[in-house]
Amino acid sequence: MVQRREARQLVIQAVYAEDLSGSDSNQLFNTIIKPHFSGDRKNYSFAERLFFQTVNHKDELDQIIQNHIKNWRLGRLAVVDKIVLRVAICEFLYFEEIPTKVTINEAIEIAKDYSTSNSGKFINGILDAALERLQSEGKIQKKGRGLIESSIN
Repeated sequence: MVQRREARQLVIQAVYAEDLSGSDSNQLFNTIIKPHFSGDRKNYSFAERLFFQTVNHKDELDQIIQNHIKNWRLGRLAVVDKIVLRVAICEFLYFEEIPTKVTINEAIEIAKDYSTSNSGKFINGILDAALERLQSEGKIQKKGRGLIESSIN
């Protein structure tokens, strides 16, 4: 059974392939992600939704990243870091059932495994800044048990 982290890793691999090759998204999904899920409908649906939301909102996600990388261009980022950021910000915006802390932790751990030794800290800094701004703009809508992070005074 594929766990959520593995599903995220597969999504990152497929987005990486899509980003570099420009191949058809459906073909990449069917080749890279789909074969890993047999009978695990819940995580299959999660991976499918995360992949297509990330690919379909690429320009919006890249703009959010660009707004938080001071004195850098998006093209200068390590490709894996850029894709990990895209996927994480996609979860912030379009997955109301996933706590932002879980998204950040998963992104940091995946970046440590797949990118440079400094990627974890870099990813954490960008995601913290992006989350703060997206929350202040009212773009983060989380619902469900354990997802409300503020307390009532």
